[in-house]
Amino acid sequence: MLSFVFRRLLYVIPIALAVAAVCFSLVHLAPGDPLTAVIPPDAPQEVVAAITRAYGMDRPLVVQFGSWLGRAVQGDLGVSVATGRPVLIDIQRALGNTLLLASAAAVLGFGIGILLGVVAAVHIGGPIDRVATAIAITGVSIPHYWLGLLLVVVFSVYLDWLPSMGAASGGSANWGWNWDSLRYLVLPAVTMSFIPMGIVTRTVRAAVAEILHSEFVMALRAKGMGSARIALHVGKNAAPTIMAVMGLQFGYLLGGSILVETVFSWPGTGYLLNTAIFQRDIPLLQGVILVLAMFFVGLNLLVDLLQSFADPRIRRG
Repeated sequence: MLSFVFRRLLYVIPIALAVAAVCFSLVHLAPGDPLTAVIPPDAPQEVVAAITRAYGMDRPLVVQFGSWLGRAVQGDLGVSVATGRPVLIDIQRALGNTLLLASAAAVLGFGIGILLGVVAAVHIGGPIDRVATAIAITGVSIPHYWLGLLLVVVFSVYLDWLPSMGAASGGSANWGWNWDSLRYLVLPAVTMSFIPMGIVTRTVRAAVAEILHSEFVMALRAKGMGSARIALHVGKNAAPTIMAVMGLQFGYLLGGSILVETVFSWPGTGYLLNTAIFQRDIPLLQGVILVLAMFFVGLNLLVDLLQSFADPRIRRG
């Protein structure tokens, strides 16, 4: 088992380096000059050259990447061009809010998805299966931003039940585990939960239905094994596939929340990323993308290890 974990950790190193290189390269391939945010249009050429040297943007891209990667490994992601604050401070403030929102959406979406998927698999081909499948397809088909705007119109404008913007009444720093703060979490969490709910429902339905009709389950029933023990065997065999999909979906919740956070003005990494894009804040943009990408890589590693615990055949393979 230790050798399997060690091999997986070794695989992560080149993947992380490749991801870092892609994050750095894509940002620099985008059109426009990132220093326009801090250099006045009528600035003398000497001032422009001095600021360019100060930010290290007068060097070749390969040298810039090596320097940036070296600092990033030490926890230094540079300084924001727009605000002058260390990028890591801005990311730390936003990352906690995104993790909170993604976790709430994952609990809601995965919980409903697993429930609907199991019920649909048990009653496959019947009316319950068709209703669950329709809900899943609807969840996958509805765009995040459209659903968010619809929920705002219904629950914030017409009914005035829930707030439509922000993370807490006094700002995200005052967020706490109380109803006043949780009210701000409801609409964005529900909005983000729809797509993972639909995907998990369809995955669980397919995996559980296939196992329920497999020969070993029929043999267990023929031997008179109880439904609870059969359900345990079915769950153990379906777990690796379901965990893989849930891991990917949680990664998408972390990295794909830019539209939802923008609609609800939720101060997370998605909202920060949107701000960095419009301000052409290269250090902030690179830092946010790198942190989210590393979270995705780490999440895939965790799911890989959990799958090996659930199914020893993966380790032997």
